[in-house]
Amino acid sequence: MKKVYIIHENDDWTRHLTARLDELNVPYENWDLSEGLVDIQAAPPEGIFYNRMSASSHTRGHRYAPELTDNLLHWLESYGATVINGTGAIELEVSKLKQHLALKTNGINTPETIGAVGKENIIQAAEKLNRFPFIIKHNRAGKGLGVRLMYTIQDLKDYVYGPEFEDSIDGISLIQQYVRPADGNIVRSEFIGGKFFYAVKVDSSDGFELCPADNCQIPIGTEMCPAEEPEELTPSKFKIKEDGLPQAQIDLYEAFLKQQRIDVAAIEFIETEGGQRYAYDVNTNTNYNADAEREAGKYAMLQLATYLKNELEKTAAVEV
Repeated sequence: MKKVYIIHENDDWTRHLTARLDELNVPYENWDLSEGLVDIQAAPPEGIFYNRMSASSHTRGHRYAPELTDNLLHWLESYGATVINGTGAIELEVSKLKQHLALKTNGINTPETIGAVGKENIIQAAEKLNRFPFIIKHNRAGKGLGVRLMYTIQDLKDYVYGPEFEDSIDGISLIQQYVRPADGNIVRSEFIGGKFFYAVKVDSSDGFELCPADNCQIPIGTEMCPAEEPEELTPSKFKIKEDGLPQAQIDLYEAFLKQQRIDVAAIEFIETEGGQRYAYDVNTNTNYNADAEREAGKYAMLQLATYLKNELEKTAAVEV
């Protein structure tokens, strides 16, 4: 029997999807790649494959899950399997530098960003950027890991050469132009099947820890370190925008995702007081906030499960 194979490393972020698949009577199987093997001699099983691998897997002890997933996705694609969020998605998921390059190539405005390896080069990157304040963040992150707002070069030196400095898991730190939101909110635009579904306004006035998932609701603080025991987040932090997004912006983002071969994603952006928009993150392991969805009456996991069901049925129809 053909199934939907869900590629992931975190059951907490997958159970909401499998509940919806159960609701729609869609057969599925979880492929947990926190560890495993890839037999490139074998042919993949029949079905479709949905990649939900996360850049933050190392924070859950799954350091090499994205690397294993990357190779597995190449194996699947080499056999012509139907892969949702394939190699194009995993490449951007684990590198914010590549995200920014891809966004810029597709005509999408992004904050000025410089990547650096080594503490001296991190300082040089900030001096070269010469914009104040600025942000230091991890190239491979997720959940706002390692994000700090710096006002001076001395602030950066104190941090980088101090005991609290945390390096990115891939060794690449990003120095980035700080873009101030006009109303204190960032916007997370969600796409399913390459099509816009909804946009969520997120109150960022307290910091940068903006993961919307229910089990990721951590009080936002200036140090941006993930809490070991997540606490409740005020539901008003997340609000689905009733007016959506301008059609021109939707068209631009959908064209970007198509060009990058990404089917399910969130693109986060900031709008300034002058009306400029800066996209700064592409999340291909997108999660959704239950409180915001309940209030708006829109359910992304149900939409995603329906999309996967339709894709699975397409593969069956081709054989008839």
